[in-house]
Amino acid sequence: MGRFNKLLTALQTEPDQTDAELIDPDLKAGEDAKAARVDQPSSDRIVIPREKIIRDPDQVRKYFDPDKLSGLAQTIAEEGILEDLAVYELAQRPGYYQLVFGERRYRASGLAGLSELPVRVIAQPDSKKLLKLQLIENKHHEDLNPIEEIEAVLALLSAELEQPIEAVIALLRQMDNDIRRSSHNVIGQPEAEIITKSLEGLNIKWRSFVLNQLPLLKLSDDILEPIRQGKIEYTKALTIARLSDPEQRQQVLQAAISQNLSIRNIRERIKQISTPPGLSASSPVPKPEITTYLKRLSSLSTQLKQSPVWQDYQKRQRLEALLLEIEQLVDL
Repeated sequence: MGRFNKLLTALQTEPDQTDAELIDPDLKAGEDAKAARVDQPSSDRIVIPREKIIRDPDQVRKYFDPDKLSGLAQTIAEEGILEDLAVYELAQRPGYYQLVFGERRYRASGLAGLSELPVRVIAQPDSKKLLKLQLIENKHHEDLNPIEEIEAVLALLSAELEQPIEAVIALLRQMDNDIRRSSHNVIGQPEAEIITKSLEGLNIKWRSFVLNQLPLLKLSDDILEPIRQGKIEYTKALTIARLSDPEQRQQVLQAAISQNLSIRNIRERIKQISTPPGLSASSPVPKPEITTYLKRLSSLSTQLKQSPVWQDYQKRQRLEALLLEIEQLVDL
């Protein structure tokens, strides 16, 4: 129960006071006094009707594996709920409580047929801090799938910067562009520092987040859903997503899931599918064709310098996404 009490206490203390301890549950020997204070119960324990608990619509975790829920429900039916849920009373609905921590236990308790649940009632938490602590707690237990983690991180950054998520994504990509171009247009500015500090607090490197996780948001639903369900790693899904034909994409996706194909095996299958009849997958591209590609790219570069596309936010974002995709292809 120590970690649970630390989460509850952290919700009602100064911001960022306990982030380090929450990410690393093994407190340093020299912090025994502080640890004792953090582990003190920070809420009132009561038992309330399950129907009086309102789920949090903004909970960072959205997908719950049905089989794992059934297993937890069986455990709850046999042994009861071993760790209380955390809730706060709704000011506008006295006697009703908003769920803070324990969504999985709440769902499983319904399957187990429980009508009353043990909870700890706390003061209504700061929404920004709550989002951060939900992220930390779920990351610690590896409960979030990659899509949920990305969406939660972006929501947190949006709250920290007080800007829409679209603007946060644009800022992250601009920070990456600054690194690529050895520029400092954005890096070092207050918004960039907030992003860097916030992600470090979650043990996330901001540039790795931009390069390896943000591209997931552009994937089609047929690729996103298996990632949400934990059927395939997002790195493999990104590789498969390069197939534009939906049928071919599904063919490789199902093979990757059922046979647990490596990324190398997936790339080989894609090459075989993409190779025109009469050519082998390893056939070199003719030099005249390469020259044509390079000329086209050079011509585009010249046109971009004079293009008004930079003045249009949506077109600029689309262009940024295309450039990032080209850079990723070149890096293969």
